[in-house]
Amino acid sequence: MIDCSVFSRIQSIPMLKIYNTLTRSKQEFIPRQPGKVGMYVCGMTVYDYCHIGHARVMVVFDTVARYLRHAGYQLTYVRNVTDIDDKIIQRANENGEDFAALTERFIEAMHEDERALAVLPPDIEPKATQSIADIINMIAALIGREYAYVGANGDVFYAVNRFQGYGKLSGKNIEDLNAGERVDVDNAKRDPLDFVLWKMAKPGEPYWESPWGHGRPGWHIECSAMSTCCLGNHFDIHGGGMDLQFPHHENEIAQSEGATGEPFVNYWMHNGFVRVNEEKMSKSLGNFFTVRDVLKQYRPEVIRFFILSSHYRSPLNYSDEQLDDAGVALTRLYTALRGVDIVDVEIDADYKQRFEQAMDDDFNTPVALAVLFDLARELNKADDKTVLAATLKQLAGLLGLLQDDPDGFLKGGAGSESLAEAAIEQLIAARKAAKANKDWAQADAIRDQLKGQGIVLEDVAGGNTIWRREN
Repeated sequence: MIDCSVFSRIQSIPMLKIYNTLTRSKQEFIPRQPGKVGMYVCGMTVYDYCHIGHARVMVVFDTVARYLRHAGYQLTYVRNVTDIDDKIIQRANENGEDFAALTERFIEAMHEDERALAVLPPDIEPKATQSIADIINMIAALIGREYAYVGANGDVFYAVNRFQGYGKLSGKNIEDLNAGERVDVDNAKRDPLDFVLWKMAKPGEPYWESPWGHGRPGWHIECSAMSTCCLGNHFDIHGGGMDLQFPHHENEIAQSEGATGEPFVNYWMHNGFVRVNEEKMSKSLGNFFTVRDVLKQYRPEVIRFFILSSHYRSPLNYSDEQLDDAGVALTRLYTALRGVDIVDVEIDADYKQRFEQAMDDDFNTPVALAVLFDLARELNKADDKTVLAATLKQLAGLLGLLQDDPDGFLKGGAGSESLAEAAIEQLIAARKAAKANKDWAQADAIRDQLKGQGIVLEDVAGGNTIWRREN
C-alpha cells in the first residue's frame, strides 16, 4: 500500500535551488529519495584550535542543515574529523605527546567552539582512525579495478589517468595539470599527478596493519571511505570550503567513483574564503585569528550573525568594523523583542514566505536577514506585537539567532572593566531621584556618566528606565 502522506508532505516543500559547483549553475534540489537527504561536510584536521575559516564552515552548513529540516526533509548530516595526518604527527612530536591525546584535546576544543556559536552537532561524526578497515577495503577495491597501484617506495597511489572524468569538478584538465607539474617530483609514482592512498609508516610514526604493510591512510581516501560508509555510495550533498575543491574533492570523486562504479555526489557546495581586512588570512601575514581569539572581543552570536550577513559563496571580510556593525544590527533585532511575551501562535504567512523565498534561493542569508529587519521595524510600530514577535523569534531561530532572552542579551556582554549591573541600577535610581527633584543637570550628568561606560538608557512609560550595553 502506498503511503500517500509522504507525497503530500513532499508536495508542500517549496522549490529549493542550490548552486552546484559540479555544473557551475543553480539547480533545483531533487533528493535521490523523496523527502530524505544525505549531506557530508569535510570537517577539521584537529591539530590546533579552530580559526574563523573553520567557524564559517561550521555555521554555514549548520544553517543549511537547519533549513533542510525546516523544509520537511529527513536529513542525515555527516561531518568528519581528520585525526591522523602529517600535521598532527608533526605537532604531537613537537609537543612530546601521543597523537591521540593531542587530537582528543582539540576535538573537545572544537566542540566547545561549536557550542559557543550555536552550531548543532552533526548526526554522525566519524573519525579517520576509527574508519581504517573501511579505508583499506576501498583501497583494495581500487587496486582490484586497476585504479591504484603499489609504488616503488611501498606507498599505494591512485592512477589519475585511469579515471576518465578527472577535473570535472574543478574545471581542470589533465594536460594542463601535467604541464604545471615538475617531472622529477617523485620517482615512486608512475605519473606526477598520481596521489597517495596509503603511506608506509616511517620509524616512530603511528601505523595500522594493511595488505601493503604498516602504514596510514592518505587524507583524500579518508573522506571517500567515511562519506560512503555513512551515506552510501551515491548521496545528495557534499560540502566544504572553496579551498578543498581541488585537489581534495576532485580526488574524492575519482576514488569513490573508481571504487564503486557509481556516481558519487549530486550537489557540491563550497563556501567562500575568509579574508582579514581585505587580505587573505594566513599565519605568515600575522592576521590569523582563532575562534577563541575572536570570542575574547565579541559575543558568540555576533560572530554567527557576521558570518550569515554575507552569502556563503561570497568572500567574507573579517574586520573589527564589520563585527562592530554585526553587534549593532543584532542589538536592533533583540531590542524589537524586548518586553514582548513570546507565545505559541501561528506566525505571519507573508514574512514566512519572504524568508523562505530567500533561503530557497541557494540559502541567501543576507536577504533572509533583511526580511527579519523589515519584520523588526513593523514590530516596533505595532500595537499588537504577539504574532510579529513570534514570527521574528521563529524565523531567526532557523538561522540560529535570537534564541537568548532579549533583556539578558542587551544587558549582557560585560567585560571585566564594565560597570556591574547593581551599580548601574543604583545610578539609574539616583537619576530618577534627581529628576523627581527637578535637578535636570544632575540627571543629565548621570546619563552621560553611564553613556561613557557604554550604558545606553531609554526612558519608557510609567517613569521607568530600561538600559542596555553598547556593543
